Amino acid sequence: MAACALRRGLLSTVTKYNRKHTHRILSVADSSSGFDVYGPRFQCRACGLSGSGGVQQRRFMSSRNRPEGKILETVGVFEAVKQHGKYETGQLFLHSVFGYRGIVLFPWHARLYDRDITPPMSDSKPEPPGAHGSKEVKGKTHTYYQVLIDTRDCPHISQRSQTEAVTFLANHDDSRALYAIPGLDYVSHEDILPYNSTEQVPIQHELFERFLMYNPAKSPPFTARDTLKAWQEKNHPWLELSDVHRETTENIRVTVIPFYMGMREAQNSHVYWWRYCIRLENMGNEVVQLRERHWRIFSLSGTLETVRGRGVVGREPVLSKEQPAFQYSSHVSLQAPSGHMWGTFRIERTDGSHFDVRIPPFSLESNKDDKAPPAGYTF
Repeated sequence: MAACALRRGLLSTVTKYNRKHTHRILSVADSSSGFDVYGPRFQCRACGLSGSGGVQQRRFMSSRNRPEGKILETVGVFEAVKQHGKYETGQLFLHSVFGYRGIVLFPWHARLYDRDITPPMSDSKPEPPGAHGSKEVKGKTHTYYQVLIDTRDCPHISQRSQTEAVTFLANHDDSRALYAIPGLDYVSHEDILPYNSTEQVPIQHELFERFLMYNPAKSPPFTARDTLKAWQEKNHPWLELSDVHRETTENIRVTVIPFYMGMREAQNSHVYWWRYCIRLENMGNEVVQLRERHWRIFSLSGTLETVRGRGVVGREPVLSKEQPAFQYSSHVSLQAPSGHMWGTFRIERTDGSHFDVRIPPFSLESNKDDKAPPAGYTF
């Protein structure tokens, strides 16, 4: 409901309106969802327009839970969306798809492999053994951001997007354990809807004040503390986002981001671990539901494994125009330092018919040096 309401209210304004204008953001929460769209009125601070002339204008509202009822509060003012360049540390934003409030910690430069772009014939290369399709694309540089999610919004997006986007291996004395840091996410540049706020602590997250400080002389007015710089430097290997893979089948776009997590020894052999984040997005108008997954996992050791199952992470999400996206993370291990994964999702239409959506092939590559658990964190 949160992502649905925010998407209708925010995207219709920001993407269809002149991006040079700034917009006032307000908030209202209802008892069931925490967010909703309040009225068709929206005021542009730059030109003074307020909800007339063919522009679909809305206000984003929120509230505090107080005994006397709902209290409307100003959240902030929209800023111009950056078509070029990147957002700086401390930039406040709304996620254009999932609707949560967040703040940018630092950018990553990833290689985006978009299989929807047809490469020249001369650039075509063989694919991994057994992989579907017949093309391989060259990666282009694309900006992603490490961000903090406002914990007030996490309950409202939990059915659409996992907020435990960063996981890591435990210490060597317990090689089976995985830990997660809640409220950290990776956000693509085009999903950032920037805004500013006069609050000195506009985002609620246990790491906010450890990583950022308020500095009204700066723009944005939140700058990195030394603790954030040290944390980024020490934990760069296990946080690093390097490759992003994307492919669309019948208006369902699948984006995959793999992360190497490290190696552990088990029964006199080495086991290499990766996590992968997957986002499914319905780019069309038809309502569909994910029913099954079918994975093929190839290891450098020469093994090829097939995995089939119902849904993903115990869910069978519905993708509609109102709630178009679902994002989750999972893990895979190999007894070899590299491999490949690819597969399909079985999607069901409302009339009961099915079609398969391709999961773009992606590499599982290990780093030369093993990774320690994240520095500066005690569990």
